[in-house]
Amino acid sequence: MTFVKAEVPADEQHVAMELGLLFDEIRRVLVSEEWDGLRPSHLRVMGYVPPNGISITELAVHVGMTKQGCGQFVSQLVDTGHLVVEPDPDDGRVRLVRRTPAGDSATRALALRMAQVERGWAARVGERRYRTFRRVLEEIAAGDS
Repeated sequence: MTFVKAEVPADEQHVAMELGLLFDEIRRVLVSEEWDGLRPSHLRVMGYVPPNGISITELAVHVGMTKQGCGQFVSQLVDTGHLVVEPDPDDGRVRLVRRTPAGDSATRALALRMAQVERGWAARVGERRYRTFRRVLEEIAAGDS
């Protein structure tokens, strides 16, 4: 079933609906293309793994998942060869998640594809308006006022 915003009374429409429509567009793009067996959710998790690594607990916080759920995603991505889990050299009790070259490649490919999506959005509304939208979105996401 496809969501049609016009079916919702105007006074009940909100920004979450607008953002949801954009996320739906991104999902449609990603699922229509080959990502070497990865789902959009896998790509999202990998995108939050910094070059120096991150603990599963911290990663779970960043992606808004439970530690257990995030751990399952990490295990799947270790099995596919996109992530590795290694002991933290500074604290042997902590295990760090790092991307492999395959994970780096998939993350770069996603960034390139997302840049294409954003260029399409800019073409719809104009470069200047899109740049303003993007800057404001970044400010809001960063918690700046």
